[in-house]
Amino acid sequence: MMEAENSPGLVVAAGQEATATPEDVEPPVLLLGAAVTAALHPLIYVKLLIQVGHEPLPPIVGTTMFGRKVLYLPGFFSYAQYIIKVDGKMGLFRGLSPRIVSSAVSTVVRSKAKKVALLTNVEKIEAPQSSLGKVVKETTHEMIIQCVTRVAIHPFHVMSVRCMAQFVGREVKYSGLFTCIRSILKEEGFTGFFTGLIPHVLGEVLFLWCCNLLSHFINTYAVDDSFSQAPAVRSYSKFVMGIAVTVLTSPFMLVADVMAVNNCGLAAGLPPHSPIFKSWMHCWNHLRHKGQIFRGSSFFFRRVPVTSMPIIKD
Repeated sequence: MMEAENSPGLVVAAGQEATATPEDVEPPVLLLGAAVTAALHPLIYVKLLIQVGHEPLPPIVGTTMFGRKVLYLPGFFSYAQYIIKVDGKMGLFRGLSPRIVSSAVSTVVRSKAKKVALLTNVEKIEAPQSSLGKVVKETTHEMIIQCVTRVAIHPFHVMSVRCMAQFVGREVKYSGLFTCIRSILKEEGFTGFFTGLIPHVLGEVLFLWCCNLLSHFINTYAVDDSFSQAPAVRSYSKFVMGIAVTVLTSPFMLVADVMAVNNCGLAAGLPPHSPIFKSWMHCWNHLRHKGQIFRGSSFFFRRVPVTSMPIIKD
């Protein structure tokens, strides 16, 4: 479950950002990252609750463009208003502190990793490469950086997800950063911080490769140089591909977030709300069988899954 941090659509593609060094990571940069994280947090919060299957509001009857009546689940604004009604406006920021720490750690780790990669490349004398070879090389470097960053920040992601998931059962088990660390270490050990890591990494890697390769092929073979707007089209190709590929990788983010909550002592991850999964593949197969593998991929026009949809009479 696109967080700013848990969504692959927000992973920056290779070659799209300026090379940073540890010296570039100044307090204003970290403060800006914290501000963006805080501003986007209500979106992430609502998405997480949808991902874990918490639907406190009844569906409403709607009509498709073809005139067929269907049931729609409440969208982001209705869900956010419900949270405000229960917890107040500050309730929209439950689980924010681990995400702010995660944002800062991510910025620093990516900066240091890029500096190491830059120094390594300077020392090598390489033969000329084709455009595709260059894209593969850049994407490989970005993939390594992204994997290292994900391992570093995943513990904070798990803590944030569990803080937010407490809304379902109204628990206070994970009430703060240090409380989360103590609870996870006591009950699950060090490995508890990395629950759901594998599907999250797979989703981000898949997003990175698909986005970069598709945009390369479009820019190389689909956009004609004689077209007057070719430079503008090429500049937006990765952005458009990122939106499209995010839909493809959203099941990985969903499984990662569900596994982060599963069997951790919260109502959101225990029967009857959720089965106890043996592995992330078990979770994937369960969601796919239920027709909910894309649960949480949209904030609006969310149809009730066909498997649970009652008959609607005219």
